[in-house]
Amino acid sequence: MQPETLNFFERVYKVAMQIPFGRVTSYGAIANYLGASRSARMVGYAMNGSVNKDVPAHRVVNRKGLLTGKQHFGGTNLMQQLLESEGVQVVDHQIQNFEKVYWDPAKHLDTEQT
Repeated sequence: MQPETLNFFERVYKVAMQIPFGRVTSYGAIANYLGASRSARMVGYAMNGSVNKDVPAHRVVNRKGLLTGKQHFGGTNLMQQLLESEGVQVVDHQIQNFEKVYWDPAKHLDTEQT
């Protein structure tokens, strides 16, 4: 990987590690916060690569609240189980009350933190 890709991934991880317990955000929201609005897919790649890091990747979902990253949790329901253990309700791989549990880094973090 290119050094700038690794730097981007580290910045993604830094944001993801600040998502509060029981809340979720989207790939696009992280990309927007980092000033890379068209890079939601790259945020997804970063989440896929976060397996051995202390990153709560289960808290990052698509813009509709779907658990699109669930296949990267060993082919199990682990992503859903982790969210439910935090009080997030999931039905048919979709977060219920998405607006209520949604956390937008642009509203809650200073841009200088990343």
